[in-house]
Amino acid sequence: MTSPSSDAHDELDEIDRVLVTALQKDGRIGYAELGELVGLTAGGARKRFMRLQERGILKVVGVTDPLRLGYHSMAMVGIVADGDIEAIATALNEIDDVIYVVLAAGRYDLLVEVIATDQAGLFEVINQKVRATPGVARAETFTYYGIRTHRFEWGVR
Repeated sequence: MTSPSSDAHDELDEIDRVLVTALQKDGRIGYAELGELVGLTAGGARKRFMRLQERGILKVVGVTDPLRLGYHSMAMVGIVADGDIEAIATALNEIDDVIYVVLAAGRYDLLVEVIATDQAGLFEVINQKVRATPGVARAETFTYYGIRTHRFEWGVR
């Protein structure tokens, strides 16, 4: 997922906010139910939904549990870059087992989340792919013991 610059801000009206909040709770809610929430027909709710998608505000996906899919090793990798951070982020994004790339400020230039089926696979991805990415000067790995919070309902301004 890419983020627009901090200068960009999409204004949402109250109907948009209600629709997005409902979809954060249940991405499979029907257009008729969405319409009932905001006083629109199913077609009207669909048009609003489509407009939110076209504006890049909304993307409906299936959220999975990596542990139940056989990924038993996960880590966050803090990257210190030596070069163009955006180019490095683009290269890291091409690694299949990298599931999250964030441009950061502070001790690390990038934060990269990695998944693997086991510890050996995690080591291989980090050592042979992440660390080998041109421009990665240093990588510090924070292995996960477990995930306690994974939120998708953070409210809508």
